[in-house]
Amino acid sequence: MLGMPARMPTLPDDQPLSIAALHAGYARALTPDAVLALIHDRLARLDDPGIFLHLAPPIPRPLPPFDPDRFPLWGIPVAVKDNIDVAGMPTTAACPGFTYHPDSSAQAVARLEAAGALILGKTNLDQFATGLVGVRTPYPVPRNACAPDRVPGGSSSGSAVAVAQGLATLALGTDTAGSGRIPAALNGIVGMKPSVGAIPTRGVVPACPSLDCVSIFATDIADTLTGFDVMAGPDAPRDIPIGRVGVPRTEDLFLDDAPMRPAWDTVATAAAALLPVDPVDLSPFLAAARMLYEGAFVAERDAAFGDVWRADPAAVHPVIARILATAAPFSATDAFRALHRMAALKAATRPVWAQVDALLVPSAPNFPTLADLAADPIAPNARLGTYTNFVNLMDLAALAIPGPRRADGLPFGVTLIGPRGSERALASLATRLLAATP
Repeated sequence: MLGMPARMPTLPDDQPLSIAALHAGYARALTPDAVLALIHDRLARLDDPGIFLHLAPPIPRPLPPFDPDRFPLWGIPVAVKDNIDVAGMPTTAACPGFTYHPDSSAQAVARLEAAGALILGKTNLDQFATGLVGVRTPYPVPRNACAPDRVPGGSSSGSAVAVAQGLATLALGTDTAGSGRIPAALNGIVGMKPSVGAIPTRGVVPACPSLDCVSIFATDIADTLTGFDVMAGPDAPRDIPIGRVGVPRTEDLFLDDAPMRPAWDTVATAAAALLPVDPVDLSPFLAAARMLYEGAFVAERDAAFGDVWRADPAAVHPVIARILATAAPFSATDAFRALHRMAALKAATRPVWAQVDALLVPSAPNFPTLADLAADPIAPNARLGTYTNFVNLMDLAALAIPGPRRADGLPFGVTLIGPRGSERALASLATRLLAATP
Protein backbone atom coordinates (compact mmCIF):
# COMPACT_ATOMS: atom_id res chain seq x y z
CA MET A 1 0.00 0.00 0.00
CA LEU A 2 1.30 3.46 -0.88
CA GLY A 3 2.53 5.42 2.09
CA MET A 4 3.15 2.32 4.22
CA PRO A 5 6.76 1.84 5.41
CA ALA A 6 8.66 -1.11 4.01
CA ARG A 7 8.69 -4.09 6.32
CA MET A 8 12.05 -4.53 8.04
CA PRO A 9 13.67 -7.81 6.96
CA THR A 10 14.14 -10.29 9.78
CA LEU A 11 15.61 -13.74 10.17
CA PRO A 12 13.25 -16.70 10.63
CA ASP A 13 13.01 -17.48 14.31
CA ASP A 14 14.46 -20.98 13.84
CA GLN A 15 17.39 -19.95 11.64
CA PRO A 16 20.89 -20.12 13.11
CA LEU A 17 22.63 -16.78 13.51
CA SER A 18 25.47 -17.59 11.11
CA ILE A 19 27.75 -14.83 9.89
CA ALA A 20 26.68 -15.43 6.30
CA ALA A 21 22.96 -15.26 7.13
CA LEU A 22 23.30 -12.10 9.21
CA HIS A 23 25.48 -10.31 6.69
CA ALA A 24 23.08 -11.22 3.90
CA GLY A 25 20.30 -9.71 6.00
CA TYR A 26 22.28 -6.59 6.84
CA ALA A 27 22.96 -6.06 3.14
CA ARG A 28 19.17 -5.99 2.59
CA ALA A 29 18.42 -3.61 5.52
CA LEU A 30 18.23 -5.92 8.52
CA THR A 31 19.45 -3.97 11.56
CA PRO A 32 21.47 -4.93 14.64
CA ASP A 33 18.54 -3.67 16.74
CA ALA A 34 16.28 -6.32 15.19
CA VAL A 35 18.85 -9.06 15.72
CA LEU A 36 19.33 -8.16 19.37
CA ALA A 37 15.57 -8.01 19.87
CA LEU A 38 15.26 -11.50 18.37
CA ILE A 39 18.00 -12.84 20.67
CA HIS A 40 16.45 -11.35 23.79
CA ASP A 41 13.06 -12.75 22.78
CA ARG A 42 14.58 -16.21 22.31
CA LEU A 43 16.28 -15.98 25.71
CA ALA A 44 13.04 -14.93 27.41
CA ARG A 45 11.18 -17.87 25.90
CA LEU A 46 13.94 -20.31 26.90
CA ASP A 47 13.58 -19.24 30.53
CA ASP A 48 17.08 -20.47 31.37
CA PRO A 49 18.54 -18.09 33.97
CA GLY A 50 21.80 -20.04 34.13
CA ILE A 51 23.18 -19.07 30.72
CA PHE A 52 24.14 -15.43 31.32
CA LEU A 53 25.54 -13.93 34.51
CA HIS A 54 25.43 -10.44 33.05
CA LEU A 55 23.35 -9.44 30.03
CA ALA A 56 23.85 -6.19 28.15
CA PRO A 57 20.69 -4.27 27.21
CA PRO A 58 19.45 -4.91 23.65
CA ILE A 59 20.90 -1.67 22.33
CA PRO A 60 23.73 -2.07 19.83
CA ARG A 61 26.81 0.05 20.21
CA PRO A 62 27.47 2.52 17.38
CA LEU A 63 28.95 0.78 14.36
CA PRO A 64 30.65 2.12 11.25
CA PRO A 65 28.83 1.76 7.91
CA PHE A 66 28.24 -1.87 6.95
CA ASP A 67 31.42 -3.17 5.32
CA PRO A 68 31.97 -6.90 5.98
CA ASP A 69 35.26 -6.91 4.11
CA ARG A 70 36.72 -4.35 6.47
CA PHE A 71 34.70 -5.49 9.50
CA PRO A 72 34.25 -9.27 9.19
CA LEU A 73 32.15 -9.47 12.37
CA TRP A 74 29.96 -6.41 11.69
CA GLY A 75 26.77 -6.79 13.72
CA ILE A 76 27.62 -10.34 14.82
CA PRO A 77 26.40 -11.22 18.33
CA VAL A 78 29.07 -12.72 20.60
CA ALA A 79 28.79 -14.07 24.14
CA VAL A 80 31.82 -13.99 26.45
CA LYS A 81 32.65 -16.37 29.29
CA ASP A 82 32.69 -14.54 32.60
CA ASN A 83 36.36 -15.09 33.25
CA ILE A 84 37.23 -12.86 30.27
CA ASP A 85 37.13 -9.09 30.77
CA VAL A 86 34.65 -6.89 28.93
CA ALA A 87 34.83 -3.18 29.70
CA GLY A 88 31.63 -1.96 31.33
CA MET A 89 30.64 -5.43 32.56
CA PRO A 90 31.63 -7.16 35.82
CA THR A 91 33.98 -10.13 35.81
CA THR A 92 33.10 -12.77 38.43
CA ALA A 93 34.64 -16.10 37.29
CA ALA A 94 31.39 -17.44 38.85
CA CYS A 95 32.60 -16.35 42.29
CA PRO A 96 30.58 -13.37 43.58
CA GLY A 97 33.20 -12.54 46.19
CA PHE A 98 35.86 -12.25 43.48
CA THR A 99 33.90 -9.74 41.37
CA TYR A 100 35.74 -6.77 39.85
CA HIS A 101 34.97 -4.20 37.17
CA PRO A 102 37.69 -4.02 34.51
CA ASP A 103 38.60 -0.71 32.93
CA SER A 104 39.38 -2.35 29.60
CA SER A 105 38.40 -5.44 27.66
CA ALA A 106 40.58 -8.48 27.22
CA GLN A 107 42.70 -8.24 24.10
CA ALA A 108 40.69 -10.97 22.38
CA VAL A 109 37.42 -9.12 23.07
CA ALA A 110 38.88 -5.81 21.89
CA ARG A 111 39.83 -7.44 18.58
CA LEU A 112 36.30 -8.81 18.17
CA GLU A 113 34.78 -5.40 18.78
CA ALA A 114 37.24 -3.76 16.38
CA ALA A 115 35.94 -6.21 13.77
CA GLY A 116 32.36 -5.08 14.42
CA ALA A 117 31.12 -7.66 16.93
CA LEU A 118 28.31 -6.95 19.38
CA ILE A 119 29.01 -8.28 22.89
CA LEU A 120 25.80 -9.73 24.34
CA GLY A 121 26.98 -10.33 27.88
CA LYS A 122 28.93 -12.60 30.20
CA THR A 123 28.19 -16.32 30.46
CA ASN A 124 28.17 -18.81 33.32
CA LEU A 125 30.98 -21.27 33.99
CA ASP A 126 32.41 -23.78 36.41
CA GLN A 127 33.88 -21.48 39.04
CA PHE A 128 37.39 -20.28 38.17
CA ALA A 129 37.14 -22.44 35.04
CA THR A 130 37.78 -25.56 37.11
CA GLY A 131 35.62 -28.39 35.85
CA LEU A 132 34.34 -30.12 32.73
CA VAL A 133 30.75 -30.59 33.84
CA GLY A 134 29.33 -27.06 34.04
CA VAL A 135 27.57 -27.55 37.38
CA ARG A 136 30.23 -26.12 39.73
CA THR A 137 28.66 -22.68 39.96
CA PRO A 138 26.80 -20.83 42.73
CA TYR A 139 24.36 -19.62 40.07
CA PRO A 140 21.66 -21.68 38.32
CA VAL A 141 23.22 -24.35 36.11
CA PRO A 142 22.71 -23.75 32.36
CA ARG A 143 20.49 -26.42 30.85
CA ASN A 144 22.06 -28.67 28.26
CA ALA A 145 20.57 -27.64 24.91
CA CYS A 146 20.02 -31.26 23.82
CA ALA A 147 19.26 -33.11 27.05
CA PRO A 148 18.18 -31.03 30.07
CA ASP A 149 18.74 -33.95 32.46
CA ARG A 150 22.43 -34.16 31.43
CA VAL A 151 25.32 -31.89 32.35
CA PRO A 152 25.90 -28.93 30.00
CA GLY A 153 29.65 -29.53 30.00
CA GLY A 154 32.20 -27.09 31.30
CA SER A 155 33.82 -25.13 32.28
CA SER A 156 32.47 -22.92 29.46
CA SER A 157 28.90 -24.06 30.04
CA GLY A 158 27.01 -20.82 29.39
CA SER A 159 28.97 -20.00 26.24
CA ALA A 160 28.29 -23.39 24.66
CA VAL A 161 24.60 -23.36 25.56
CA ALA A 162 24.22 -19.79 24.26
CA VAL A 163 25.47 -20.84 20.83
CA ALA A 164 23.57 -24.14 20.79
CA GLN A 165 20.33 -22.34 21.68
CA GLY A 166 20.71 -19.76 18.90
CA LEU A 167 21.48 -16.85 21.20
CA ALA A 168 24.93 -16.04 19.78
CA THR A 169 26.81 -16.59 16.54
CA LEU A 170 30.10 -16.96 18.38
CA ALA A 171 30.96 -17.37 22.02
CA LEU A 172 34.27 -17.16 23.80
CA GLY A 173 35.26 -19.75 26.34
CA THR A 174 38.54 -20.77 27.84
CA ASP A 175 40.19 -24.16 27.58
CA THR A 176 42.72 -25.45 30.09
CA ALA A 177 41.76 -29.13 30.15
CA GLY A 178 38.91 -29.41 27.66
CA SER A 179 36.60 -26.56 28.66
CA GLY A 180 36.18 -25.47 25.04
CA ARG A 181 35.65 -28.97 23.64
CA ILE A 182 33.59 -30.92 26.17
CA PRO A 183 30.65 -28.47 26.29
CA ALA A 184 30.77 -28.22 22.49
CA ALA A 185 30.48 -32.00 22.20
CA LEU A 186 27.70 -32.30 24.77
CA ASN A 187 25.63 -29.56 23.09
CA GLY A 188 26.21 -30.61 19.48
CA ILE A 189 28.27 -27.63 18.26
CA VAL A 190 31.83 -26.76 17.18
CA GLY A 191 34.55 -25.90 19.70
CA MET A 192 38.12 -24.82 18.86
CA LYS A 193 41.05 -25.02 21.27
CA PRO A 194 43.87 -23.08 19.61
CA SER A 195 47.55 -23.50 20.30
CA VAL A 196 48.72 -21.85 23.51
CA GLY A 197 49.23 -18.13 22.83
CA ALA A 198 47.60 -18.12 19.41
CA ILE A 199 44.86 -15.94 20.91
CA PRO A 200 46.14 -13.54 23.60
CA THR A 201 45.05 -14.29 27.17
CA ARG A 202 45.64 -10.79 28.53
CA GLY A 203 42.47 -9.89 30.42
CA VAL A 204 41.59 -13.53 31.16
CA VAL A 205 41.30 -14.68 34.77
CA PRO A 206 43.98 -17.39 35.02
CA ALA A 207 43.19 -20.98 35.90
CA CYS A 208 46.54 -22.49 34.86
CA PRO A 209 48.40 -19.67 33.07
CA SER A 210 50.84 -21.99 31.34
CA LEU A 211 47.98 -23.93 29.74
CA ASP A 212 45.07 -21.48 29.41
CA CYS A 213 43.69 -20.80 25.92
CA VAL A 214 40.80 -18.66 24.72
CA SER A 215 38.44 -21.04 22.93
CA ILE A 216 35.73 -20.43 20.34
CA PHE A 217 32.21 -21.86 20.00
CA ALA A 218 30.07 -21.71 16.86
CA THR A 219 27.57 -23.83 14.99
CA ASP A 220 29.79 -24.24 11.95
CA ILE A 221 33.47 -24.40 11.14
CA ALA A 222 33.57 -21.36 8.83
CA ASP A 223 32.31 -19.05 11.58
CA THR A 224 34.77 -20.59 14.04
CA LEU A 225 37.66 -19.82 11.69
CA THR A 226 36.47 -16.26 11.16
CA GLY A 227 36.50 -15.68 14.90
CA PHE A 228 39.91 -17.27 15.18
CA ASP A 229 41.36 -15.15 12.37
CA VAL A 230 40.10 -11.97 14.05
CA MET A 231 41.56 -12.82 17.45
CA ALA A 232 44.76 -14.67 16.53
CA GLY A 233 47.92 -12.95 17.62
CA PRO A 234 51.46 -13.11 16.22
CA ASP A 235 51.54 -16.89 16.64
CA ALA A 236 49.52 -17.32 13.45
CA PRO A 237 48.53 -20.76 12.20
CA ARG A 238 50.82 -22.48 9.73
CA ASP A 239 49.93 -24.61 6.73
CA ILE A 240 50.41 -28.16 7.98
CA PRO A 241 49.25 -30.77 5.47
CA ILE A 242 47.33 -33.72 6.88
CA GLY A 243 47.90 -36.89 4.93
CA ARG A 244 47.26 -39.57 7.56
CA VAL A 245 45.04 -39.69 10.62
CA GLY A 246 45.48 -41.76 13.76
CA VAL A 247 42.58 -43.25 15.70
CA PRO A 248 42.68 -45.00 19.08
CA ARG A 249 43.64 -48.63 18.96
CA THR A 250 41.10 -50.98 20.54
CA GLU A 251 42.64 -50.84 24.02
CA ASP A 252 42.67 -47.01 23.97
CA LEU A 253 39.07 -46.53 22.78
CA PHE A 254 36.86 -45.66 25.74
CA LEU A 255 33.11 -45.33 25.10
CA ASP A 256 31.19 -45.82 28.32
CA ASP A 257 27.69 -45.79 26.83
CA ALA A 258 26.72 -48.47 24.28
CA PRO A 259 24.86 -45.96 22.03
CA MET A 260 28.16 -44.14 21.45
CA ARG A 261 29.78 -46.99 19.54
CA PRO A 262 27.70 -46.87 16.32
CA ALA A 263 28.22 -43.11 16.13
CA TRP A 264 32.00 -43.51 16.52
CA ASP A 265 32.12 -46.29 13.93
CA THR A 266 30.25 -44.10 11.46
CA VAL A 267 32.75 -41.24 11.84
CA ALA A 268 35.78 -43.53 11.72
CA THR A 269 34.48 -45.14 8.53
CA ALA A 270 33.90 -41.73 6.95
CA ALA A 271 37.43 -40.66 7.87
CA ALA A 272 38.89 -43.81 6.33
CA ALA A 273 37.11 -42.99 3.07
CA LEU A 274 38.86 -39.60 2.95
CA LEU A 275 42.47 -40.49 3.73
CA PRO A 276 44.58 -43.25 5.32
CA VAL A 277 43.63 -44.00 8.93
CA ASP A 278 45.92 -45.90 11.31
CA PRO A 279 45.24 -47.20 14.82
CA VAL A 280 47.87 -45.67 17.10
CA ASP A 281 49.12 -46.17 20.64
CA LEU A 282 47.64 -43.37 22.75
CA SER A 283 49.03 -44.61 26.06
CA PRO A 284 51.58 -41.76 26.52
CA PHE A 285 48.88 -39.18 25.73
CA LEU A 286 46.46 -40.78 28.19
CA ALA A 287 49.15 -40.97 30.87
CA ALA A 288 49.79 -37.25 30.41
CA ALA A 289 46.07 -36.52 30.72
CA ARG A 290 45.94 -38.18 34.13
CA MET A 291 48.76 -35.98 35.39
CA LEU A 292 46.72 -32.79 35.18
CA TYR A 293 44.72 -33.47 38.35
CA GLU A 294 46.46 -36.51 39.83
CA GLY A 295 49.82 -34.84 40.46
CA ALA A 296 51.66 -31.60 41.10
CA PHE A 297 50.16 -29.77 38.13
CA VAL A 298 47.08 -29.04 40.24
CA ALA A 299 49.30 -26.67 42.25
CA GLU A 300 49.20 -24.18 39.37
CA ARG A 301 45.49 -23.67 40.02
CA ASP A 302 46.26 -23.06 43.67
CA ALA A 303 48.87 -20.49 42.63
CA ALA A 304 46.35 -18.79 40.32
CA PHE A 305 43.37 -18.37 42.64
CA GLY A 306 43.97 -20.31 45.86
CA ASP A 307 44.40 -17.07 47.79
CA VAL A 308 40.72 -16.31 47.21
CA TRP A 309 39.83 -19.58 48.96
CA ARG A 310 42.22 -19.02 51.85
CA ALA A 311 40.97 -15.47 52.41
CA ASP A 312 37.31 -16.51 52.39
CA PRO A 313 36.66 -20.27 52.25
CA ALA A 314 32.91 -19.74 52.03
CA ALA A 315 33.32 -17.77 48.79
CA VAL A 316 34.59 -20.78 46.85
CA HIS A 317 32.43 -23.62 45.57
CA PRO A 318 32.95 -26.66 47.82
CA VAL A 319 34.08 -28.93 44.97
CA ILE A 320 36.62 -26.31 43.82
CA ALA A 321 37.85 -25.97 47.42
CA ARG A 322 38.24 -29.75 47.57
CA ILE A 323 40.41 -29.66 44.44
CA LEU A 324 42.55 -26.77 45.71
CA ALA A 325 43.16 -28.65 48.94
CA THR A 326 44.85 -31.47 47.02
CA ALA A 327 47.67 -29.09 46.02
CA ALA A 328 49.00 -28.67 49.57
CA PRO A 329 51.03 -31.92 49.81
CA PHE A 330 53.09 -31.19 46.70
CA SER A 331 56.52 -29.58 46.95
CA ALA A 332 58.64 -27.68 44.44
CA THR A 333 60.55 -30.92 43.97
CA ASP A 334 57.31 -32.66 43.02
CA ALA A 335 56.56 -29.91 40.52
CA PHE A 336 59.90 -30.36 38.79
CA ARG A 337 59.47 -34.11 38.76
CA ALA A 338 56.10 -33.62 37.08
CA LEU A 339 57.69 -31.38 34.45
CA HIS A 340 60.37 -33.96 33.78
CA ARG A 341 57.76 -36.72 33.54
CA MET A 342 55.74 -34.63 31.09
CA ALA A 343 58.82 -34.06 28.94
CA ALA A 344 59.39 -37.82 28.85
CA LEU A 345 55.78 -38.45 27.82
CA LYS A 346 56.03 -35.85 25.06
CA ALA A 347 59.10 -37.66 23.77
CA ALA A 348 57.16 -40.91 23.90
CA THR A 349 54.54 -39.45 21.55
CA ARG A 350 57.05 -38.70 18.78
CA PRO A 351 56.59 -42.08 17.07
CA VAL A 352 52.87 -41.33 16.78
CA TRP A 353 53.51 -37.97 15.09
CA ALA A 354 56.02 -39.63 12.78
CA GLN A 355 53.26 -42.03 11.73
CA VAL A 356 50.27 -39.65 11.43
CA ASP A 357 49.61 -35.93 10.99
CA ALA A 358 46.49 -35.68 13.15
CA LEU A 359 44.47 -37.67 15.67
CA LEU A 360 40.74 -38.40 15.57
CA VAL A 361 39.27 -39.28 18.96
CA PRO A 362 35.88 -39.23 20.69
CA SER A 363 35.47 -35.85 22.34
CA ALA A 364 34.28 -37.52 25.54
CA PRO A 365 33.87 -41.11 26.67
CA ASN A 366 30.83 -40.37 28.83
CA PHE A 367 27.83 -38.04 29.10
CA PRO A 368 26.92 -37.73 32.80
CA THR A 369 23.46 -36.95 34.05
CA LEU A 370 22.90 -34.26 36.64
CA ALA A 371 22.07 -37.07 39.05
CA ASP A 372 25.46 -38.67 38.38
CA LEU A 373 27.20 -35.47 39.46
CA ALA A 374 25.01 -35.08 42.51
CA ALA A 375 26.07 -38.58 43.59
CA ASP A 376 29.76 -38.15 42.74
CA PRO A 377 31.03 -34.66 41.84
CA ILE A 378 34.57 -35.79 40.98
CA ALA A 379 34.82 -39.11 39.08
CA PRO A 380 32.47 -38.38 36.14
CA ASN A 381 34.20 -35.03 35.65
CA ALA A 382 37.64 -36.67 35.60
CA ARG A 383 36.42 -39.23 33.08
CA LEU A 384 35.29 -36.47 30.72
CA GLY A 385 38.90 -35.30 30.38
CA THR A 386 40.21 -38.59 28.99
CA TYR A 387 40.78 -37.25 25.46
CA THR A 388 41.11 -33.55 26.29
CA ASN A 389 43.52 -33.02 29.20
CA PHE A 390 46.67 -34.03 27.33
CA VAL A 391 46.08 -31.57 24.48
CA ASN A 392 46.87 -28.56 26.65
CA LEU A 393 49.76 -30.19 28.46
CA MET A 394 51.40 -31.08 25.14
CA ASP A 395 50.54 -27.76 23.43
CA LEU A 396 48.50 -29.26 20.63
CA ALA A 397 45.64 -27.69 18.68
CA ALA A 398 42.19 -29.28 18.66
CA LEU A 399 38.81 -28.87 16.99
CA ALA A 400 35.70 -30.55 18.38
CA ILE A 401 32.91 -31.14 15.87
CA PRO A 402 29.50 -32.81 16.03
CA GLY A 403 29.26 -36.39 14.90
CA PRO A 404 26.12 -38.35 14.09
CA ARG A 405 23.60 -38.63 16.90
CA ARG A 406 23.97 -41.55 19.25
CA ALA A 407 21.58 -44.46 18.89
CA ASP A 408 19.55 -42.98 21.78
CA GLY A 409 19.32 -39.57 20.09
CA LEU A 410 21.87 -37.76 22.27
CA PRO A 411 24.68 -35.75 20.66
CA PHE A 412 28.03 -37.38 20.01
CA GLY A 413 31.16 -35.44 19.17
CA VAL A 414 34.61 -36.18 17.86
CA THR A 415 37.79 -34.13 18.07
CA LEU A 416 40.60 -33.66 15.58
CA ILE A 417 43.97 -32.99 17.24
CA GLY A 418 47.11 -31.75 15.53
CA PRO A 419 50.51 -30.20 16.25
CA ARG A 420 50.90 -26.62 17.38
CA GLY A 421 49.75 -24.24 14.65
CA SER A 422 47.52 -26.75 12.83
CA GLU A 423 44.23 -24.92 13.42
CA ARG A 424 43.49 -24.26 9.75
CA ALA A 425 44.52 -27.72 8.61
CA LEU A 426 42.26 -29.28 11.23
CA ALA A 427 39.38 -27.06 10.14
CA SER A 428 39.85 -28.06 6.52
CA LEU A 429 39.84 -31.76 7.37
CA ALA A 430 36.89 -31.32 9.73
CA THR A 431 34.87 -29.66 6.97
CA ARG A 432 35.52 -32.62 4.68
CA LEU A 433 34.75 -35.09 7.45
CA LEU A 434 31.43 -33.45 8.31
CA ALA A 435 30.44 -33.51 4.65
CA ALA A 436 31.34 -37.20 4.36
CA THR A 437 29.65 -38.35 7.59
CA PRO A 438 26.05 -39.58 7.21
